[in-house]
Amino acid sequence: MAITTAASRLGTTAFSESRPIELRPNWTSDDAQSVIRAVYRQVLGNDYLMQSERLTNLESLFTNGQLTVRDFVRGLAKSELYKTKFLYPHFQTRVIELNFKHLLGRAPYDESEVTEHLDRYQTQGFEADIDSYIDSEEYELNFGDAIVPYYRGFSTQTQQKTAGFPRMFRLYRGYANSDRAQLGGSSSRLAGELARNSVSAVIAPSGSGNGWAYQPSKQGVAPNRTFGRSSTGSTDRLYRIEVAGISLPRYPKVRRSNKEFIVPYEQLSNTLQQINKLGGKVASITLAQ
Repeated sequence: MAITTAASRLGTTAFSESRPIELRPNWTSDDAQSVIRAVYRQVLGNDYLMQSERLTNLESLFTNGQLTVRDFVRGLAKSELYKTKFLYPHFQTRVIELNFKHLLGRAPYDESEVTEHLDRYQTQGFEADIDSYIDSEEYELNFGDAIVPYYRGFSTQTQQKTAGFPRMFRLYRGYANSDRAQLGGSSSRLAGELARNSVSAVIAPSGSGNGWAYQPSKQGVAPNRTFGRSSTGSTDRLYRIEVAGISLPRYPKVRRSNKEFIVPYEQLSNTLQQINKLGGKVASITLAQ
């Protein structure tokens, strides 16, 4: 059952309509590969994984039955691959937020949880902190040794605090979103809210057309609006593309300028290619007319 009639706009349908992925007894090679793909997607926050980045030794141990699903999750979360993507480039509070999301499938409930993990990281190290998530009673109760961690709370709020639900939407930005591609960058999403012990309203993912779709540049550069005009034979329907982090064609080179394009359907593909060449990040694509 969906959490709300607006579930499709919140981007949770893919989770509410699917069952957790579990490696059952008498599993096959295909089952193992399905689990491996699911673990990479969950633990790496849906970030793109190149073939050369795959942890082939860890995968081999798992497919040979020498590791449980929990062991595979632990190995990936402690790997240099995970550290490169999430530990090294981010502030520690952001790392903890992502660890909660990737390993327990939820957002931190309060500031004390973040402080606990921050203290453990500083006194015992990163790997000890990763163990604290995976060896926790909460992990055992929800995932055990055979279930791939997943985002909890989109269908029910069983064994979760209510505050975790809206906070999860500050971390989850849609099924197709990557944790390394979000416009918020390396900064914490919940630090201020946790410090005030407050809870924000549910913020829908980018492109939902309902409330949140675009964030201003940290440098305060006002967005420029460019209107694409329909050519002869094109459709009347226009689309709004909101972009952040685009490079402006001038000297000195300026980045992180926000820009908004409004183009007809026929120009969508070419415009997206140009945005990609300029290093921009697409915040949303919505119907403008």
